[in-house]
Amino acid sequence: MINLPIIITTRLMLRPLSKKDAKSIFRYAQLPNVGPSAGWNPHHTMQDTYEFIEYALNKRKLNQPGVWVIEEKASNEVIGTIEIHSFEGYKGEIGFVLHPDYWNKGYMTEASEAVMVYAFEELLMSRLAYCHFLDNYASRRVREKLGFKVEGIKRRGFKHANGKVLDEIVSSFTKDDYFEEETRFNTVKEKITIIK
Repeated sequence: MINLPIIITTRLMLRPLSKKDAKSIFRYAQLPNVGPSAGWNPHHTMQDTYEFIEYALNKRKLNQPGVWVIEEKASNEVIGTIEIHSFEGYKGEIGFVLHPDYWNKGYMTEASEAVMVYAFEELLMSRLAYCHFLDNYASRRVREKLGFKVEGIKRRGFKHANGKVLDEIVSSFTKDDYFEEETRFNTVKEKITIIK
């Protein structure tokens, strides 16, 4: 089983998700503009959030790295989650959600770059994918900032929790891309601490 580390960045702490995070996660998971853009329905009750946490924690039993909560250091507030899912050792996919109050502040780019360092230097991955729906412009902006390269559209490739089957933009960042941007990621590494 992979021991998910704590990752500390300039403004954030990424730490393994736990059951005690339920109330904080429910605060944003119930909002109508959060879950649907990531493929899941808004949480209507705390039970929905508890079930999500149980599902996320069980991923560890399947040798998946697991889910980090994103905690803002200044306020100690949990503002989102981030993970490497569909992990197969040499490849996986990054996914995340963020409370809308914290959009457009660079938090997701900061968290994702730290996870990319972990993916390529600690897990020794060869490929990190990133997929989002065609109309998810916020995710597109994050993708562009992170430098993921668009590979195409997976037509009717995702079944949303609401039952609709949607197209997805598929992009990737490879080990070669990572080491080609050595200067950028050396700067990221100077700003983060990984606690195993």
